[in-house]
Amino acid sequence: MKYNNLLILFNVTAIAFLISCNGKKGVEPEWVQLFNGQDLTGWTPKITGYEMDDNFGNTFRVEEGKIKVRYDGGYDSFDNRFGHLFYKDQFSHYRLRVEYRFVGDQCSGAPGWAYKNSGIMIHGQTPESMDKDQDFPTSIEVQLLGSDSQVERTNMNVCTPGTNIVMDGELILDHCINADTGYFYGEEWYTAEVEVRGNEVIKHIINGDTVIQYTHPQLDERDGTYAKLIELNGGDKMLSGGTISLQSEGHPIDFRKVEIMVLEK
Repeated sequence: MKYNNLLILFNVTAIAFLISCNGKKGVEPEWVQLFNGQDLTGWTPKITGYEMDDNFGNTFRVEEGKIKVRYDGGYDSFDNRFGHLFYKDQFSHYRLRVEYRFVGDQCSGAPGWAYKNSGIMIHGQTPESMDKDQDFPTSIEVQLLGSDSQVERTNMNVCTPGTNIVMDGELILDHCINADTGYFYGEEWYTAEVEVRGNEVIKHIINGDTVIQYTHPQLDERDGTYAKLIELNGGDKMLSGGTISLQSEGHPIDFRKVEIMVLEK
């Protein structure tokens, strides 16, 4: 009898252990690939002056297992045709990790400030909600910047097209704020990370170091998209989630890994 009781107790304990290991609270979040390495399944381009899904000039393409941004397919001049490649799902609490490198020469006619300049847009509006001639989605930009003998700039800055952020308790109205980094040279591969906690805090991370952080991302009342987007956001100007997109800003760039770890709220 005692043996049976012990066996029952052992089985109940084992089942409870398995449940705790396999339940949501017992499982560590995993990295999930957003880019399959083969094609643009799950991704949608939106280029200034063109309808959503019109990938003018084959700007965004997959070659050699990489997402490549190129301008050799019809760009006689860049002509402010800023592009963004949107992932199909929206996210709120997560870590995003992107491996990237700048390559080659800037497209003719691209603005000087866009030299070795690209970005990861987070908390963004949907491509469906963008105007045809809109340059940038209303979003928070994790700015990717390269340096060389022509220019030296910090990397992983934050820019705010159509939005504002809060730093040290102060509402920031400047368009871009520099991160605390060194310079990133050449055509090396770099890993950019961003940790996003809804409307609470966002951190930019490079080489394991947090180089800038801010809170309370929100729609900017001064921007032309404000009236439409605040209605779509249920009347709340605070941003707790949104789209993720990769930028085409006039300089060729490669992305070989785009992965996300969804976090508990």
